[in-house]
Amino acid sequence: MGKNRLEAFSDGVIAIIITIMVLELKVPHGAGFDVLLPLLPILGSYILSFIYVGIYWNNHHHMLHMVQQVSGRVLWANLHLLFWLSLLPFVSGWMGENHFETMPVAAYGVVLLMCAIAYAILARSLIAHHKENAALAEAIGSDRKGLISIVLYILGIGLSLLHPMLGFATYICVAIMWLIPDSRIESRLKH
Repeated sequence: MGKNRLEAFSDGVIAIIITIMVLELKVPHGAGFDVLLPLLPILGSYILSFIYVGIYWNNHHHMLHMVQQVSGRVLWANLHLLFWLSLLPFVSGWMGENHFETMPVAAYGVVLLMCAIAYAILARSLIAHHKENAALAEAIGSDRKGLISIVLYILGIGLSLLHPMLGFATYICVAIMWLIPDSRIESRLKH
């Protein structure tokens, strides 16, 4: 089956995720910058979550650009990824509202970890469905960056139990790592 419905559905879900996150931002009462100070944790968790959703959307788009068809297995793997992404507004809000307390920061890390695992499953499902597409398999390769992310999320979860800001800082580092453009897929598309 073609990939168009999967792409359209995924784009719609991701747009809704971002909409839910932004609707959770409450407008402060007052005109001074001092009324923004209590909202900084909420805004910080929103910004990081928005960046993560953007990273997943961008990489999802590039990966699907390399294929023409999807299978039932790919559809379920994609839904698995969307499920975990859909939890980002909840854990992001929980973390921000509770000013980066231990359990919300650890839960945020668990959701990020599961997003990374789900993305890896989706990538492997696409490769398995497109055995003849050597460019896709080569572009994804061993996915060292993805594996490093999984390890860092686990580390971040553990660190958040020691001190929540250490875990949060780890999640920021992973996001920064992914903001650096990953040319694996784009370089294959130019050929």
